This record gives sequence, structure tokens and C-alpha cells, in this order.
Amino acid sequence: MGLSKQLTPKQIKFAQELVYNEGRKTATQCAIEAKYSEDRAHVTASELQNPKMYPLVVQYIGELRQEIQKKYDINFESHLAQLGDMRNKALDAKAWTAAINAEVARGKAAGLYVEQKIIRTGKLDDLSEEELDKRIAEVLDQYSPILEGVEHEEFKDVVRKTKPKSNRTLPKPIDIELKDDSDSSYESSSSSSSSES
Repeated sequence: MGLSKQLTPKQIKFAQELVYNEGRKTATQCAIEAKYSEDRAHVTASELQNPKMYPLVVQYIGELRQEIQKKYDINFESHLAQLGDMRNKALDAKAWTAAINAEVARGKAAGLYVEQKIIRTGKLDDLSEEELDKRIAEVLDQYSPILEGVEHEEFKDVVRKTKPKSNRTLPKPIDIELKDDSDSSYESSSSSSSSES
């Protein structure tokens, strides 16, 4: 028995069943679907996937898998195009929220949005002049790629203008007289003691 020079219809059906139902059907089930004998389906499925026994079937299975991978492969251009199609369909359906979300997702994929989280610890009020200068220099150094044309002194002046003075005076306390209707003896005693003096 020599190696076959072309695939049989059963072999083609087996390969298609195996690739298109990957993860949903076993190779044995695919052999049965391709009309191989149920008694030998397990052995036949194994043999059909053996490159020494059936190299054309194995090659065809590989070609089908590559075709599927290309079809569902994701790259930058196809991703943006798919999101654009979703946005357009949402706009046609007047689904504004979905359209906006698709457009934002396109922008994020293209790198138009930069998500930042800044965690602040301490207060600028608590820093001395030297500590403030050092902190400003660190921030400018860290964010220099996105802060074009901002100089250390300019930034320092802005911070100084917004920084309140540390010698703040607290407002004077306000005397509040509380009246309690249930304790009328207190009012009369306090008023009589003030009139006695």
C-alpha cells in the first residue's frame, strides 16, 4: 500500500470537521461524522493525524488551521477597522452610547488616550522651600516627555502662587448661646448672677 497522491472526500470531511469543531468535538467524533466506521473511529482518527501514514491529510489540516487563524487574527489595522464598523452600525441604529464606546475603544487602541492615576501623599503646604524645589525638579524630570516647554522656574512660580502661606491665622471663635427650654432654671440663675455683679 503506497501513499495516496490526493485526498479522498472522507479525508477532506474529517479534516474540516476536526478544524472547524476544534474544542467542541473529539477526533473520534469527527471521524464518525466523516462516515468512517464507528468501531474503528478512534484508531482511524489517530492514523489520519499521523504525518507518516497520511501526510496529505495532516498537511490539509495545517492549511485549514492557518486559514482559520488568518481569518480571526487580530492586528492593529483590522482591530481599528472592526471597531469602526461597530461604531458605524451603532450610529445607524441610533445607539449613541455604543457608538461612543466603540470610538473611545478605537482611540485607546490607537494610543490617543493615556490613562494616568496620580496618588498624592502629603501637602505642598508642609514642604519647605528646598523640599518644594526638589519635588518640582523630580516632577519635571519624570514628566518631561509630556511637558514641552515648561521650565523649572515657571512651574515653581505657578506652585508658589497657588500655595497658601503657612502662617495662616485661624478665625476667631464665635460665642454661641444655647437655649434649652427644659432647663429654665439655668437661664434664670445665669441672668440673676449676671445682674448681681
